Amino acid sequence: MGAVSSVEGEVLGVYPSVMETSEMAKVTPPEQMVGGLVAVLASGRGSDFQALVDAAERGEADIRISLLVCNVPGAPVIERAERHGIPHVVIDHNNRTREDFERELHTVLVGRGIGLLVLAGFMRVLSPWFVSRWRDRIVNIHPALLPSFPGAHAHRDVLEHGVKVTGLTIHYVDEDVDHGPIIFQWPVRVFDNDTEESLTRRVLEEEHRWYPRIIQAIVDGRVRRTGRRVVIEGESGFYDVSGPQ
Repeated sequence: MGAVSSVEGEVLGVYPSVMETSEMAKVTPPEQMVGGLVAVLASGRGSDFQALVDAAERGEADIRISLLVCNVPGAPVIERAERHGIPHVVIDHNNRTREDFERELHTVLVGRGIGLLVLAGFMRVLSPWFVSRWRDRIVNIHPALLPSFPGAHAHRDVLEHGVKVTGLTIHYVDEDVDHGPIIFQWPVRVFDNDTEESLTRRVLEEEHRWYPRIIQAIVDGRVRRTGRRVVIEGESGFYDVSGPQ
């Protein structure tokens, strides 16, 4: 029997456990994820998705993006996927329960043999039920130095608090928002005359530079997690450049 889960106060109901349906028993285990297929989950413009695709096409990263999943019909990221010949699936989250949405998402990903989920502006909170089935196989990028300034308005919060350095955080996704084990962080200086727009632009530039590199390290099997501590083999070389930007 499955477990009752809840997200943001919404009771999701009883989800089937992994052993109750054959398709849910086939989730790619972490040890088989190395070199495996990557799915990107996105909701909007898709600039981080584009950065991953560009890095792969330039030969800078050997990332096999085999699927884009978008929850917003007509989002610009869909056109980006079509332009590069990357298969895409639209799973509209409107007018349906969270349980129904996540069951379909899970089934699609398992059916495609996906090993790693990369969130790139995916504006949905994934439930404990879903996260538990993809543990250590969901990666997100956040435009601040977590645990400071979680949530959807990081740049605004950074400016309101008057901090001098912000940045980006790449982390595993767990059951809480912007809380999972931190894989990588990179600093970005905050200038006195920064606006949300200017700060967003500079942080996004660094996201586009670092996200492909870290995803590459994950698919290469160079990322190891013990509890909340994450180690990247060869990570010291990442920091042999000037910063913060």
